[in-house]
Amino acid sequence: MEYIFQAENIYKQYENHQALTDVSVSVPRDGIFGLLGPNGAGKTTLIRIINQIIAPDQGKLFFKGEKLHSKHIARIGYLPEERGLYKKMKVGEQALYLAQLKNVDIKDARKSLKEWFEKFDLMPWWDRKVEELSKGMQQKVQFIITILHKPELLIFDEPFSGFDPINVNLLKSEILKLRDQGTSIIFSTHNMSSVEELCDHIALINKSEKILDGKLDEIKKAHSNRIFTLEIGDLQKPMEKILSPVANILRLENGKDGLVKAKVRIEEGYNANDLIKHILPSVHFHGFQEELPSMNDIFIKTVTGKYPQELKKEDLKLHMDLDTN
Repeated sequence: MEYIFQAENIYKQYENHQALTDVSVSVPRDGIFGLLGPNGAGKTTLIRIINQIIAPDQGKLFFKGEKLHSKHIARIGYLPEERGLYKKMKVGEQALYLAQLKNVDIKDARKSLKEWFEKFDLMPWWDRKVEELSKGMQQKVQFIITILHKPELLIFDEPFSGFDPINVNLLKSEILKLRDQGTSIIFSTHNMSSVEELCDHIALINKSEKILDGKLDEIKKAHSNRIFTLEIGDLQKPMEKILSPVANILRLENGKDGLVKAKVRIEEGYNANDLIKHILPSVHFHGFQEELPSMNDIFIKTVTGKYPQELKKEDLKLHMDLDTN
């Protein structure tokens, strides 16, 4: 696998706060890499190091196999969570100015900006001051400016902040198009549903250390909670007896056409094949599907050691923060 960016054994400390401890990540080319973690985990520090805003205390950084250098900045686009536009400046004038700072020819910049402004319904605001724009509109402008110089690596930090659902879907669509066109993306967010929709790989940082890393589908399989949904008919005896000792029932309900829908957990020491072999003589299968945990559940379990449903009331704040970001 080819990587557009790699960090090896990165350390960073601010006075008495250890921001990163021996963190290594590899960002594949032409994909979307989720950089996850609770607030204060070290994500923003790593993003600033990639953008050469700050330097690590220790470790190595590579861009397309070369040691990270100031020349690579032009090939990276960064959309921070914090708004960075000049409030008193006109929107179009500022967009042109920032595009030129990224070495985009003014004629090309004007043409591309107007195309993007039309797509994002921003043209009526071209000659208005930034302070007149809503939070979501400002974020749209920053998104356009970030991608205008066609960087090879894009870094989005909470890109959907301030957007309504319609504009979130619009931005997701454009991010996926950028990926399909060969742009590599680092995507930092608390919104785990967006991670499930967009990311191919993820790394999870907690308390300055990387604690989870890999392909999204492989991580979900590795965190399997051994729960399956069965749709069956022609039961020859009660479900409890059919399943014992391979699995136990979590939920049982009558489905359509006389079928029974059962949610079961396989016992330790058995697997899905064992379950099928064990119950096949006593039932007729119509459906069999594993229920993999969501990224939201995996995130919380990895950080807290418990799934959301296992947390006490006083521990629910992290879960609620994730769901509302």
